[in-house]
Amino acid sequence: MSTSDGPRVLPDARSAQAADAAEARKKKGGPLQGFRNRWNALPRPVQWLWMLIVVALAFALPYLNFFPLTTEPGNDWPLACFSMAVYALIAVGLNVVVGYAGLLDLGYVAFFAVGSYTAAMLTSPDSPFVKIPYLWTIPVAMVVAMIFGVVLGVPTLRLRGDYLAIVTLGFGEIVRILATIIPALKGQVGFQNVGHPPGETAKGVPIFSNSNGIPWYWLTLVIIIIVLLLVGNMERSRVGRAWIAIREDEDAAEIMGVPTFKYKVWAFAIGAAVGGLSGALFAGQVGFVNNQKFDVQTSILFLAAVVLGGTGNKVGALLGGAIVAYIPLRFTAIADYKYLIFGVALVVLMIFRAKGLVPAKQRLLAYGRNAYKYLVSKPTAPPTTGSTPSSSPTPPAPPAPPSTPVTPNGGAS
Repeated sequence: MSTSDGPRVLPDARSAQAADAAEARKKKGGPLQGFRNRWNALPRPVQWLWMLIVVALAFALPYLNFFPLTTEPGNDWPLACFSMAVYALIAVGLNVVVGYAGLLDLGYVAFFAVGSYTAAMLTSPDSPFVKIPYLWTIPVAMVVAMIFGVVLGVPTLRLRGDYLAIVTLGFGEIVRILATIIPALKGQVGFQNVGHPPGETAKGVPIFSNSNGIPWYWLTLVIIIIVLLLVGNMERSRVGRAWIAIREDEDAAEIMGVPTFKYKVWAFAIGAAVGGLSGALFAGQVGFVNNQKFDVQTSILFLAAVVLGGTGNKVGALLGGAIVAYIPLRFTAIADYKYLIFGVALVVLMIFRAKGLVPAKQRLLAYGRNAYKYLVSKPTAPPTTGSTPSSSPTPPAPPAPPSTPVTPNGGAS
């Protein structure tokens, strides 16, 4: 080894460093890290095949009415599946606001109420307003909820943290109080016989009746799949990257040129649209809407679903919403203590798994890393010059002899 060579890392040391780094990542990822690594290693068609199997099982869930899964005899199992699906859809919408954009929203129940009242006022015979088919009320409820989201977001989204949470909490209470004091919204009397999708059985019984939860569950599940596809594409788009940058450090994102205010308003509007959609589905299945269904406790329950499942992960939010709806329906005897149970569960979760059951994984630079690895491992192309390189390298030219210094007298020294 010549003295000009620098120090080199031995292969054994490099392997040990890589092994230590892999072990650290494994410990950091928790018990699901191994499953996640195997899932990411699968080809894309195989992943889609497994997802189709999961979707088929989800559609068959109302027929899996057996112990210990069923909620009967206390609660009808297909209707319990519908409640789980609605809560899961709400959690996915709230995850856009809380999980992606990092905006703490304690009044999300207001958008749920706006969607419910929109469907009720446009379909119930108790309403003095114009009547339209129920399926038309779903996009109308989404648009009205988006308008409320923008109205709330424009003046308040310059606030951050606890201040924003207090403002959104007040907004939720304002919507409930308005539903009580405005005569057209009927307060506690509410709206009865809210519309439902068309269709009847051979016996003349409506397919989407209040007591038949299976078609309502299937309709909600189809909507969840569509929303998940849209949210997933949005998460990987420029909008999703901007949301995550705002969530991580809003000041740094703004310095880098991200229009933070615009993207926060977009998050509020999109989350509000999903909340209004959930409210319209809820109103159609229950068939009755009044001001007693949209209190602060329900809003906190929505937020608990997102935190329980995993903030920033749409699959985790889906799972958290289903769990939050299922536990009180499954264990009817302890339904009165559901807030205590969820509080204890969240405390334990924050201690042992602070990022939720299915934590979000940061993959903003995944494609960049893959491209870099591909470019580094790509072999260098041969030269394209017309001359053929010689088999042996050309020896360097010998150095020129030093010139003889000349004295001022003109002679050599």
